[in-house]
Amino acid sequence: MFAGIAGMRLTALDVIELTWLAFVLYWFFSALRVKKMKTREPAVQRLACLLGIALAAALLYALAPHAFLHGRFLPRMRRLGILGASLTVAGVAFAIWARAHIGQYWSASVALREGHRLIRTGPYAHIRHPIYSGVLLALAGTCLATGSYRAITLLAVVLAGLTVKARKEEALLSGEFGPAFDEHRRRTGFFLPKFS
Repeated sequence: MFAGIAGMRLTALDVIELTWLAFVLYWFFSALRVKKMKTREPAVQRLACLLGIALAAALLYALAPHAFLHGRFLPRMRRLGILGASLTVAGVAFAIWARAHIGQYWSASVALREGHRLIRTGPYAHIRHPIYSGVLLALAGTCLATGSYRAITLLAVVLAGLTVKARKEEALLSGEFGPAFDEHRRRTGFFLPKFS
């Protein structure tokens, strides 16, 4: 399906798995280069986020093969696999671009870093939460390629979780930056671009 390393042929699912692996590795190593925390969400809220991640992992890997969620809502089609893999790669690339752009101010939790700045360039010029947009696009691609109920359930869980987290981040940023953030919110979209 895809030209691989040393003449190996990769399937769409191979490409998707390698793309998510690249995403995790980039996130891990880039998290080592961030500023110190100025404020952080309470531990209970961070725990809720971790439980959401655990639920997502269970949906992907831990459910029994005979479970309903492993059924398919889409037929197995090569072109759906290619389209899904392409969307996954595009979404992860977009999330990495946004993550690189926010740089040392990124945080896994709802928090402010020391000397925090309001980022309004690159993908942040049109979208307030472009990392989440990229992750959601990548998950939608994975859903399309796998065609499974568990993937679409995962997408719904992650969408709900990221929406809640993004709203908390916006409340924090609004409190920190006041009118500057209000103006940024008017000019940008939440997860989708807003061109004015």
